[in-house]
Amino acid sequence: MKAISRSVQVSVLAGILMVASAGLAKHLTPNVKIADSKSLFQLAEIIPVEFGGWTIDTTIIPLQVDPETQARLDKIYNQILSRTYVDPQGKRVMLSIAYGGDQSSNMAVHLPEVCYGAQGFEVQKSGRGEISTAYGAIPVKHLYAINGPRQEPITYWITVGDKALTPGMDQRMQELRYGLSGAIPDAMLVRVSSIDSDTGAAYAVQEGFVRAMLLSMKPQDRARIIGSFPG
Repeated sequence: MKAISRSVQVSVLAGILMVASAGLAKHLTPNVKIADSKSLFQLAEIIPVEFGGWTIDTTIIPLQVDPETQARLDKIYNQILSRTYVDPQGKRVMLSIAYGGDQSSNMAVHLPEVCYGAQGFEVQKSGRGEISTAYGAIPVKHLYAINGPRQEPITYWITVGDKALTPGMDQRMQELRYGLSGAIPDAMLVRVSSIDSDTGAAYAVQEGFVRAMLLSMKPQDRARIIGSFPG
C-alpha cells in the first residue's frame, strides 16, 4: 500500500512540475514585438539620396541574389534598400540595408557571408573593426569576397533593437536580454561594399561614406540605423 502511495505521490509531483514548466515556458516566450511600438518608416525615405558629395549612381546595379535566396530574404525582412553611390572623384560604394521587424530565432538576419556564398563568391578574409563616428563607435565586420575577376571588400554591422553590434555572441546576448523581458526585437543589417583589390583603401572609403551618411540623417532616423550609445 505504501508502494502504491509512493507511486501516486511521484506521479502527482511529476504532473505539477510539467504544468509549472509549461507555464514558465509560456511566460518566458517572447511575444511582444518592439517594432509594433515604433513609428512607421521607409528606408528609401530616411536614407538621403545625396550627402557629403555622394550621389546615387544608376550605372551600377548592386549584387542581385538568386530567386531561392530572394524568397528567404522576403520572409525575413520587411524592407530592403539597395543603392550605389558615387563621389566627385569617381569612387563608388554599394549600400544595402535590410530591416526585419521580427528578430526571433526563426527569423534571424541573413548574414552577408551566407548571401555572398550563395552567389558564387568565396569569402577569403574576415575580421572585426569599428567605425568611429560623432555619435559613438560602431562595431563592424570586414569581409573580402571574390568571384572571378570581381573583388569586393565589405563592411557591415547589425543593429538589434537599440544597439549596433557584430554577429555572434554579442548579437545572441542582445536577443537574450530582450527575450527575458518578453520582447522580440527588430533588426537592421547595414552593408557597404565596393569593387576594389585594395582592401585597406576600400575600407577607408567605406568608413568615410558611413560617417557622411549618418551626419546627414535626422536623429530619429540615424538611431534606427546605429541604435543608441551610452552617455
